[in-house]
Amino acid sequence: MFQVTDLLDLVLVATLLFAGIVWLRRSRARFAFVGVAIAGVVYLAARRLGLELTAWILQGFFAVFVIIVVVVFQEDLRRLFEQIAIWGLRRRPPLPPSTAVDTLVRTVSRLAAARVGALVVIPGREPLDRLLEGGEHLDAWVSESLLLSLFDTSSPGHDGAVVLDQDRAIRFAVHLPLSTDRDQLGTRGTRHAAALGLAERCDALCVVVSEERGRISIALDGQLRQLAGPDSLADELRLFLKRLTPAPVEIGRWKTWKRRLPETATALALTAALWFLLVPGGNTIEVDHLVPVVVVNLPEGFVIESIDPAEVKVTFSGMRRLLVLEDLDAARVRVDALLVKLGRRTFQLSKERVEHPESLRVVGLSPSRVRLSILQEGEAPPVGANLTPP
Repeated sequence: MFQVTDLLDLVLVATLLFAGIVWLRRSRARFAFVGVAIAGVVYLAARRLGLELTAWILQGFFAVFVIIVVVVFQEDLRRLFEQIAIWGLRRRPPLPPSTAVDTLVRTVSRLAAARVGALVVIPGREPLDRLLEGGEHLDAWVSESLLLSLFDTSSPGHDGAVVLDQDRAIRFAVHLPLSTDRDQLGTRGTRHAAALGLAERCDALCVVVSEERGRISIALDGQLRQLAGPDSLADELRLFLKRLTPAPVEIGRWKTWKRRLPETATALALTAALWFLLVPGGNTIEVDHLVPVVVVNLPEGFVIESIDPAEVKVTFSGMRRLLVLEDLDAARVRVDALLVKLGRRTFQLSKERVEHPESLRVVGLSPSRVRLSILQEGEAPPVGANLTPP
C-alpha cells in the first residue's frame, strides 16, 4: 500500500516546503503569502462543504493567481530562483583574506572615531548586479588609505557604497535600494536605509558608519544591528565568512537542523496533510489482502476439523489514505454453517459476507468457495487429522 515511490514523493515535498518556509520567513512579502494561503484554505473548505457561491468566487481568484504572483511577488520569486540555482550549483564565493578583513576593521574604526559616514558591502552567495545602481568601477586592492580616500567628505562618491570582492574594491559611489522598515530604521539616515534595503533583498553583509553618532552597525538577513565597537565588527565579519563556507561536520549540521526544528516540523505536518487530502492520498486504488475465514451459526453437535482455504484474498477499493489508516487485519469473511446439519460442506463466498471498514469497498474475492471438514461430536477423526480448531 505504501510504496518506496510514496516515501520519495513525501521526502521531496517536505524538502521543498521546508525551503519555502525558511525563505518565506525572510521574505518581505510573507504576510501577502499568508493571505493567499488563507484564501486557499477557505476555497478547499468551501468545496468540501458544498458552498458553491464561495467556491465559485475563489475559483475565479485562483484563475488569475499566476499573474498575481508574478506581479506582486516578482522580486521575491526572482530571489527564490536565484537561491535554487545557487544551491544546485553549490556556488561558494571566493572569500577575502584575513588581511583584508583586518584592514576593513581598522578603517571603519578610524572613520567611526572621526564621525565620517561610510557604507561597505561584502557580497554573499547571491549575485548583486541587479540591485546595484550607478557608481564607478575601480578594481583596486583594498587598503586603509584607499578606503579613507573613498569616504573622505571631499570625495564626490563618499555618500555611496563601496563594494568589495575578496581583497579588492570593485565599485564605489554605488546606490543601493532603500528600505521602508521604519521600525528598524527609527531616526537613522539614508546610509542605514540603503544597507537594510540591500540586506532585505540578498544575503550580502553591509557595514555602516554613522557620521552623526560615530556608531558602527551591520545589516544582514533583513536585520539592522548596532555594534559595540570594532571588536564586535571583527567577530561579525568572521562569522559571516564562516557561514559562507560551512564546515561539513555532523555537529555543525545538527546545530543547523536544531535551529530549524519549527520549520522542519511545519514542513512535515503540511506534507502529511497534503498527502492525505490530495494526490496521491486522495487517489482511489485497489489492494489485495489475505483475510481469515470464520465460521458462524455452526449447529450444536458439530465440530470444525479444518477450513480449506483458511484465508482468502479479498480485493479492497478506496482512497489510498484510507487504505493506510484503516486496519485491514481486522477484516473477516463469515461463512454461515447453518446448513451443515443438512450435509452441506462447500459454501459460496460473497462480498456481503466480508466484515470490513465502512469507508472501503470489496470488489473481489479469491477463491470464491471454501470447504469445511466437519465432525459430529463423538465421531473419531481420521488418522493424522488436525483437531486444533482454526
